[in-house]
Amino acid sequence: MKLTIVILIVFLALALWRPGFGFKSQRAGHYSETGPDFVITTHLGGEMISEGMIYGPRGRVVSRFVADMTGTWNGETGTLAEAFRYANGGVQNREWRLTLGEGGGLTGEADDIIGEATGQVSGATLNLRYRIRLPEDAGGHVLDVTDWLYLMENGTILNRSEMRKFGVKVAELIATIRPKAQ
Repeated sequence: MKLTIVILIVFLALALWRPGFGFKSQRAGHYSETGPDFVITTHLGGEMISEGMIYGPRGRVVSRFVADMTGTWNGETGTLAEAFRYANGGVQNREWRLTLGEGGGLTGEADDIIGEATGQVSGATLNLRYRIRLPEDAGGHVLDVTDWLYLMENGTILNRSEMRKFGVKVAELIATIRPKAQ
C-alpha cells in the first residue's frame, strides 16, 4: 500500500513538472484570436514606466522596482532602454537591441543576455525567451527566462516572467508597463 502511494505521488509530481502544465505550457498560438493586437513599435515605443516585483523561490517578494523605459524604432529595428530603480536603492540599466522578423517574430540582444532572445507576437501577447546573467551582487547566476507580455484594452501591458535554473523555477516577476503621462 505504501509503495503504491509513493509511486502515485512520484508520477503526479513528474506529470505536473512537465512543460505541458502551467506557465510553460502557454504557446503564442493560444492567443492568436485575442485583441487588441500587440504592435511592438507602438506599444513598446516612446516613454514608458514599469512597476513590478520579483518573487523568490519560496514565493515571497524579494525585490521591488520602478523602471523608466524608452523605446525607439527605425523600421524593423529598435532599442528598448530600461533604467531600473530598486527599493533597496540599487540601480540597473539595460538596452535591448530588437529586430522584428516575419510573421510576428522578434529577436533581441542586450549586454547581460547570453546569445539571442527570441520572441513571437500573437494577438494581444508577446512571448520572449532568453538566458540572462544576473549581476555579481545578485549572485552572477545564469537563468533561463520566459516573458509573457499581455496587452490590455487601455494600453497597459502586464508582464509575467519565470526564471529557471536547471529547469527549476527560482524566481517570478510581475510588472506593469504603461505609457508615461505626457
